[in-house]
Amino acid sequence: MTAPKQDRSRATRRRLLETAIRCLATHGWEASTVGLIATEAGLSRGAVQHHFPTREALIIAALEHMFADRAALLDALPDPSGTDPDRIHTVVAGLVEAIGGELFRAALQVWTVAAADPDLRSAVVPLERHFAREVHRRAVRLLRVDDTDPHMRGLIQATLDLARGLALADILTDDSRRRAHVVRTWSTHLALALPKP
Repeated sequence: MTAPKQDRSRATRRRLLETAIRCLATHGWEASTVGLIATEAGLSRGAVQHHFPTREALIIAALEHMFADRAALLDALPDPSGTDPDRIHTVVAGLVEAIGGELFRAALQVWTVAAADPDLRSAVVPLERHFAREVHRRAVRLLRVDDTDPHMRGLIQATLDLARGLALADILTDDSRRRAHVVRTWSTHLALALPKP
């Protein structure tokens, strides 16, 4: 395969994965058929099946892509400087934004189905565990805490659980005002609880 052809193939694959995520987030699991994803991506069903022979293969690849995108969002968070409470707030707000949104909505669709589908669950659980470890590691780095301290580890986990809970609360209605207040309140308490540099 020549380089331009490989580039086109990679671009098509990426478009399919991004379209699958968007379809899952917007239309839900049931409606996100190969046919719908192909139409939304502007491709033929055959072109989709050239890259992904089954819907499940497409969805799992989309999940892997989605988790990589979510990790990239976390990596893109600035390593903030400044006064400690403001720095902590910047980190917590960034974690909440990176964990939520369209990627969370798409993942939620898959998790719901995986809860009752053992085959899908066996594919999704390792991906989710890997992502959870990576998010935790990035949060530790950004908050500059000692992860071997059980108390600090608990605070990091509480922060990440809060981010997931706020993402869930935002599914049906725009919860941004309340979310901003909760993030500010938690950040203030977290700044007091974390050791001073």
